[in-house]
Amino acid sequence: MNWDDTGFLISKNRYNENSIISDFYTKNHGKISGIVFGGTSKKIKNYLQIGNQLYLNYNCKSENKLGYFKLEIQKVYSPIYFENSQKLSCINSVMSLIRLLTADSQSNIRIFDLIEKFYLILLSDEWLKNYIFWELELLKTLGFDLELDKLATKELLNGNMVYFVKSNTEKKVIPNFLIEKKLIVNDLNTLLNGLRLVSDFLDKNILKPNNLNYPISRTQFINSLK
Repeated sequence: MNWDDTGFLISKNRYNENSIISDFYTKNHGKISGIVFGGTSKKIKNYLQIGNQLYLNYNCKSENKLGYFKLEIQKVYSPIYFENSQKLSCINSVMSLIRLLTADSQSNIRIFDLIEKFYLILLSDEWLKNYIFWELELLKTLGFDLELDKLATKELLNGNMVYFVKSNTEKKVIPNFLIEKKLIVNDLNTLLNGLRLVSDFLDKNILKPNNLNYPISRTQFINSLK
């Protein structure tokens, strides 16, 4: 098997002294794992950063064996944010989610396009608010629609509109901006509450039912915002 494609580096692990095993989310082939020979060399490791986009040539002798990549850098993303711990942590969290929630070798051009859209969001003034909506769009694309608009109940409390979802065991407040999407949000705690709401849905409805661990990179990202 031999093909060329473009993909985002979503994970890497040392394989031996000179090589690494890497995962890419590719445009036409979905999530693919393979060996990068010489991946620990200074020439290659400088651009083999999580989140970067690379041109890939993939070779594999059979579908049951791990193949290997030859690669060239296409777009550098992560190094742009080396001095911005919040956005760099966000990149690592996103790539971890993509790796965790997607199946091997199943192409989904919408996921690839969403990764490209993510980098545009990082450039926006309201990047954190827009990113939370991006996560909801990602989960919906993967078949896990939170459907807040349908689930939310509203009530007037002390002159303010409050949205919430209620179950047999709890009543959870929904930050208004997740329903009234045009609201401008300047309060970090409000945004964090929105991110935690998505995290709670992710953990209880997707990760735990599939025996998946909550990603450390996501915890690190949320902690970087505090």
